[in-house]
Amino acid sequence: MAVGVSNGRHAAEEEARAEVDVLNSRLEKTTQLTKKIQACLGRLEATGKSVRDVAGPLNGETKKLQILGHNIDSVISAIERLRQPADSKNDEEQVIRMGPDKAGLTNYLASIKRLTKALNDMKASNLRSTLQTVAELQRLVKSGNTQLENSFDKLLRSETPRAIEPLHFITKEKQFPILSQDNITRLGLMNSYITAVYRQNGPGGAQESPVAKIYAEIRSQYLASSLGNLAAASTNTAKKKNPDAIYRAGTSGIGTYAQAMEGLFLAEYENICNIFTREDWGPVLQATCQAALVELSRTLRELNNHIKTHVSTDCFLAYEIVEIVSALSNNLESRTGELKNSLAGSLKPIRETAKLSLAELLEDTRRRVMNLQSVPADGSPIPIVSETIQRLQSMVDFLRPISSIMISLGDGGWKSAAAARGGMADGIPSLSSFDIGADGKDIFAHYCTDTIDVLMGSLEARARPLLQQKKPVLGVFLANSVTIIERMVQDSDLAPLLDSRLQVLDQWRKKATTMYTETCKDLSVYLFDVIHTSRGQRPTSGQGAVDSASIMKGLSSKDKENIKAKFAAFNAGFDKMVNEHKAYSMEREVRQMFAKDMQYMIEPLYYRFWDRYHEIDKGKGKYVKYDKSAIAAIFLTLY
Repeated sequence: MAVGVSNGRHAAEEEARAEVDVLNSRLEKTTQLTKKIQACLGRLEATGKSVRDVAGPLNGETKKLQILGHNIDSVISAIERLRQPADSKNDEEQVIRMGPDKAGLTNYLASIKRLTKALNDMKASNLRSTLQTVAELQRLVKSGNTQLENSFDKLLRSETPRAIEPLHFITKEKQFPILSQDNITRLGLMNSYITAVYRQNGPGGAQESPVAKIYAEIRSQYLASSLGNLAAASTNTAKKKNPDAIYRAGTSGIGTYAQAMEGLFLAEYENICNIFTREDWGPVLQATCQAALVELSRTLRELNNHIKTHVSTDCFLAYEIVEIVSALSNNLESRTGELKNSLAGSLKPIRETAKLSLAELLEDTRRRVMNLQSVPADGSPIPIVSETIQRLQSMVDFLRPISSIMISLGDGGWKSAAAARGGMADGIPSLSSFDIGADGKDIFAHYCTDTIDVLMGSLEARARPLLQQKKPVLGVFLANSVTIIERMVQDSDLAPLLDSRLQVLDQWRKKATTMYTETCKDLSVYLFDVIHTSRGQRPTSGQGAVDSASIMKGLSSKDKENIKAKFAAFNAGFDKMVNEHKAYSMEREVRQMFAKDMQYMIEPLYYRFWDRYHEIDKGKGKYVKYDKSAIAAIFLTLY
């Protein structure tokens, strides 16, 4: 058993020694292999260094060759691109020859853009070999642009009538016509391309596009022709059958003319906005409307000459034109931002005439009165009074333009024609023009009171010598005028403007009353007495009824004769005054006013005189013609 175990252990040890020997053998081989590898690596490193020394310069040359090859490829590519226009020139030329109508606008624009790009590329290459091709491309591009401009012209003319009748659109309340959407699109495409080309090639990029000129030329003729009849009608309707008739608002054709102009201009502006770029809207609109604006200026100058010849009756037309054209200017400026200066220039002559007319009307009133050859002997009013107030009433119908004119002229600027002209020299406004707090209505009210004062002053100055100092008649004449003026003011739109300013009439009314009651003062002298009686016989005022019989007993014969003479003179003067009062031509209010004044001045004095001395003829009526009730009844007949 022990021998068997020993043999087994020995076998195992032998086997282990054998495995160790195998591992040692392999380790030795590995060591030898490592040495060989190290030797190879050493040789390889030496070889790599040699390779690097040799390959470095070769690599640099290779890169240079690559760059050169790339450049050659680029040149070949550029040459190919330069050859393309020449190769495709015939195709593009065929499209250009067909024109935008046959080739189609989109296709035509694409073709001409390709030609333009090719032309620019060839110009940039600066190769002598392409000079002929450049010249041919330039010819094609120029021909294409010209055909495009011609197509724009033809298309625009095809849809632009020679003229339209604006009254049709105004009376039917229709919108004024604009170009069709399809044509607007085509015109816009052509304008966009042509404008870009001309601005790119123009000096500083600002060369004006020819299509803008084409558009303005064609459409300006259309606008001017459409407005021509209304311009003529504006001047024809201003010439009244009766030259002395006052112009009435709305009777001229200027309102319709301006309405048509506004409608046409706004429709044209819509076309322009749809065709042209934003920066072109204003200049194209100005150019397109120019011919119509020139005709407007000519028309307004003709109307202005007519107004200046008939200022007293047709100044109202000037006010109306100022309002209408100012409104036209404001409306167009708010919608387009344009044309204000042009319209202001056209309006300036008439606006100046309107300003001057205020002084001219005052002078005309004064002149007409002072040229009177006579005034009515019965004191009846004359037509110039009502005509002057009618003129002021008519001015209220034009209060808006007159207010602006008044503010521009300044309060009191109408005092004389010279002052009015001086305030407008060279169109430079006076300082009062800049009074932002000025109220045109208040200034106009002041003008009205000045007019009334000039009228009344002129009437008195002219009537006084013509009536040969007959104060009662002059008083009636002035009072009638005052009453007519006051009545016409109260019964018109002047009332709210002048209610607080009619003190000027009160002054003239008092003056007329003073003149008329001059006779009453003369009669009053007969009713004053200076009678010498004893102290016991003298009646005391306020102490009961007066005993006329007792007073008469205390008078001397001379005093009694004096009383009789006073009664007789009073009776004659009173009868004459009553007869003249009834004979005068008075307005109802004047007759009542004067009757009341006469009664107020005479009746109390006569009552006192009668109470004291009516027993002078013991009731026989020989001297005392009227008792108190009788004279009161006479006064009642005077109202």
